Amino acid sequence: MLKKYLFVFFWSMVPLVELRGAIPIAHDINKNFPEFNLLIAYIVIAIGNMLPMPFIFFFARKILEWGKDKPVIGGFFRFCFEKGEKGGKKLQEKAGRGLYIALLLFVGIPVPGTGAWTGTLAASILDMDFKKSVLAVIGGIALAGTIMGIGSAVVFGVVGLLG
Repeated sequence: MLKKYLFVFFWSMVPLVELRGAIPIAHDINKNFPEFNLLIAYIVIAIGNMLPMPFIFFFARKILEWGKDKPVIGGFFRFCFEKGEKGGKKLQEKAGRGLYIALLLFVGIPVPGTGAWTGTLAASILDMDFKKSVLAVIGGIALAGTIMGIGSAVVFGVVGLLG
């Protein structure tokens, strides 16, 4: 069973997949293995999604700036940097003084490209306060986890009734 928890833990750390993809995976595992505890899985997934945050905040910007002009990797690094910068500027324009609430909602509303990775990168690019940013992103992870958990339960419940 530990392998299954590690599986969703590592999926929650993958950019673009993150918590939004790991929760439906956990529900699928639970469908086939009822002893797989979803509450424990949610906690493991949230921790996995949060773990990269300090590294992203303190190092991703520097690495992306370094690599955006390099051959071969430059295009990808430039894409990532511009995505974070664009997201950060859009967030700042719309939020004004409520920037940290906007960051929480940006991370928490589960649409593609708005997870903890992008939110943390945007906070880093905007030179936001680390502690306040982490709290906002953690709040966003909790919100996204709640939304995805309810959504996955409904979808897997309906699929179970139909199948």
